[in-house]
Amino acid sequence: MFKKRENVYDIEEGDLLSPKFDNDGLIPVITTCFNSKEILMHGYMNVEALKLTIETKEAHYWSRSRKSIWHKGKTSGFIQKVKEIRIDDDQDAIWLTVDIGKGSSCHVGYRSCFYRSIPLGEIDNARQIKMNFEEKEKKFDPEEVYKDQPNPTKI
Repeated sequence: MFKKRENVYDIEEGDLLSPKFDNDGLIPVITTCFNSKEILMHGYMNVEALKLTIETKEAHYWSRSRKSIWHKGKTSGFIQKVKEIRIDDDQDAIWLTVDIGKGSSCHVGYRSCFYRSIPLGEIDNARQIKMNFEEKEKKFDPEEVYKDQPNPTKI
């Protein structure tokens, strides 16, 4: 299904998919919202997750914590419907554009996993850096949605 990586020209200028997975068999994925263009999340895919995503037109990732394929939104109901898949120049990173409707992509309950910003400016080494919440309301209650699931937020 995927072309063997043989030379730089074919990888960078060719038209055959030849993804480069890292030593753990993973490739990083950035996922953005089709409608708003905002970044929703960062994840990883292995060969199987990439194939499933292409075939089903729904996002599948590799969960590093659970060590298994993860069909995004299967539990929460906010399935990521893939509108476009792009791969970067040397085919070692993927960009998904998805439609989640009015739903969420963050297991914490926010629309985007990037719901906080880090203030810029001088750092006072005597203090911790306080982040700003850019999303004020959660789209769902993770305690309710994931009550029967292993908690991915536990450290």
